[in-house]
Amino acid sequence: MRNALVGIGYDVHSFKEGRPLVLGGVCIEESQLGGLEGHSDADVLAHALADALLGAAGKPDIGCLFPNTDRSVRGISSLEILRRVSTLLRAEGLIVCNIDCTVIAETPKVAPHAHAIKEKLAGVLDIKPPRVGIKATTNERMGFLGRKEGIAALAIASLVYFQGELPCPSEREGI
Repeated sequence: MRNALVGIGYDVHSFKEGRPLVLGGVCIEESQLGGLEGHSDADVLAHALADALLGAAGKPDIGCLFPNTDRSVRGISSLEILRRVSTLLRAEGLIVCNIDCTVIAETPKVAPHAHAIKEKLAGVLDIKPPRVGIKATTNERMGFLGRKEGIAALAIASLVYFQGELPCPSEREGI
């Protein structure tokens, strides 16, 4: 792999009744505890991933780029945040090589939605779905996550510089 840049992201949000639960751009209908508290749609997985991508590129985190004091991003879809981050990376000559994400939650079960999340994130980042890892674990009933007070997510992303014209996903197999 050519000079890969790697970044790690983490995010956590508490549950809030009356909001939809969105993970990786996918609405999780069966959430018994509601959605997550936040200025945007509070997609904890997309936020962790955005920070991983920005970190790999040496850029400020999403709190700096999309602050909760900015009314223009109130209620923004976290997939739109990822689109904007992807555009920023491309402007710097970077493309996403692969990503790996872990959701940490007692509820809901993520596995039934992993394929849809993978497809959604791959589409937004213009990469092939096999380059997206989606996993979930619990906190073994310990701490605030174990008490079902919220959801956390970790993400790692690798980026590479491209030369010349940006290759389309089908041409990136060598990356």
